[in-house]
Amino acid sequence: MLYFIGLGLADVDDLTVKGLRIIKNCKEVYLETYTTILQVDQKTLEEYLGIQLIPADRELVELSADKILKNAGEYDVAFLVGGDPLSATTHTDLILRAVELNIPYKIIHNASIMNAIGSCGLQLYHFGETVSIVFWTDTWRPTSFCEKIIANRRRGLHTLCLLDIKVKEQDEASYMKKTKTYLPPRFMTTAQAASQILESAKQLQVEDLINDKTLCIGAARIGWSDEKFVTTTLRRMADEVDLGRPLHSLVIVGQLHPLEIDYLKINTLESSFDQLALENNQCLNR
Repeated sequence: MLYFIGLGLADVDDLTVKGLRIIKNCKEVYLETYTTILQVDQKTLEEYLGIQLIPADRELVELSADKILKNAGEYDVAFLVGGDPLSATTHTDLILRAVELNIPYKIIHNASIMNAIGSCGLQLYHFGETVSIVFWTDTWRPTSFCEKIIANRRRGLHTLCLLDIKVKEQDEASYMKKTKTYLPPRFMTTAQAASQILESAKQLQVEDLINDKTLCIGAARIGWSDEKFVTTTLRRMADEVDLGRPLHSLVIVGQLHPLEIDYLKINTLESSFDQLALENNQCLNR
């Protein structure tokens, strides 16, 4: 059996009773390390679980998937994922390959950013399509994420933006060498994401829908002991806000319900928030 087990958002206390019971009965346990990070490190998890974990970065999963599946056909194997196992679409491939090989699998769900983002003050059923924002480079500056934000805004829906994570990123200088070298981990901030959104909106000529005064919410380390939310404009998010260490997420607001407006005031930087919320709703009602 191949188990996909969600670890939740922060630490060992987030692991479900069901997940813990299954892990202790598995012969091999992999810890996925490339789609999110937890508040605790691998050593702390191992001490709590009383077992040794196999760190599984993207390269290992892609190169060793056949081995993982073969072993799961012979005995119980667990694949641990921060958040919920299906929040990241990258794990779907393993499930489909298990089905092709007639290997049974089971998913043990847990909390993830997809539902915990409700803590920012917005109602979950007012969200549209979630987008991922990647780091721009000198030669690659995609704007497709902004087009999806625009589509959500036109429908009056909020947009959850998941921000890029670069873990074990190979140094370009080592591509032609026998020994690979890797760059330090990078995690996109809400300031970087806001800046890219504003530049994309200008390039796409949609500043009537996304501009300096567009309201957004920065979220950092949701579910951790020091989680933080800040509600402000895209311009201030880009230029002034520092939410500290990762992980960060960003929400671009859509049409705001009166209850959402009241909730967002808890963490807003804007003294004229009521006026900004009114202007936001009027913009989306045109």
